[in-house]
Amino acid sequence: MASALKVQEREVVVPGEILAEGMEYLPSYGTYRLGDAIRAAQLGLVRVDGKVIKLIPLAGRYVPKRDDVVIGKVVNILMSGWMLDINCAYSAVLSVKEATSRFIEKGADLTRILALGDYAVTRIVNVTTQKLVDVSMRAPGLWKLAGGRDFSVNTHKVPRIIGKQGSMVKMIKDATGCKITVGQNGLVWIDGDPEMENIAVEAIRLIEDQSHIQGLTERVHAFLKNKTKKDIVIPKMQ
Repeated sequence: MASALKVQEREVVVPGEILAEGMEYLPSYGTYRLGDAIRAAQLGLVRVDGKVIKLIPLAGRYVPKRDDVVIGKVVNILMSGWMLDINCAYSAVLSVKEATSRFIEKGADLTRILALGDYAVTRIVNVTTQKLVDVSMRAPGLWKLAGGRDFSVNTHKVPRIIGKQGSMVKMIKDATGCKITVGQNGLVWIDGDPEMENIAVEAIRLIEDQSHIQGLTERVHAFLKNKTKKDIVIPKMQ
């Protein structure tokens, strides 16, 4: 049988759908081979790299990975740190030594650093086989969030929301003047003028809904230009 690709790049496919026939094509993430055919194992967006076919998932909860930057909410205060909800099936632990470089006496009131309900930008430093997650704030760009508002997005759309080299989120920041942090766990924090915050949220929702469509950058650019009445510049990649 001659090999043939049955779908197009960035096409949305459903579980069981035939993506390619023949032995020239190779299955990768989110796909499997059944006989001479490569099929989709989940709902996803097709990516073809040469003869390798993989899917970008369009649904599912966040799976923690080492070095991911995530936004967490303090849900419990422990003797030696905090427990954070990082929008997945497993809680994360932020120890005192990973929260600050300052000396903290044993038994000190940890709510002076992070209180219940506070949000923080952290980096995952360890994920055990039992799915215990350790996070840290001991690096540039990691901090306690104050003010603003937060909302969640599909975790699999985060790369599109951020854009290549951060280009998409930079365009939204430049257009609205808002501070924006996008966690790889699907939590987004925005702080700025309330009207501009609303525009930023709409822009991010637009990306989330239309991430599979060609020309997304131009669509978001037109949306921001129309909403803000500003001459928006599309960031150039290096």
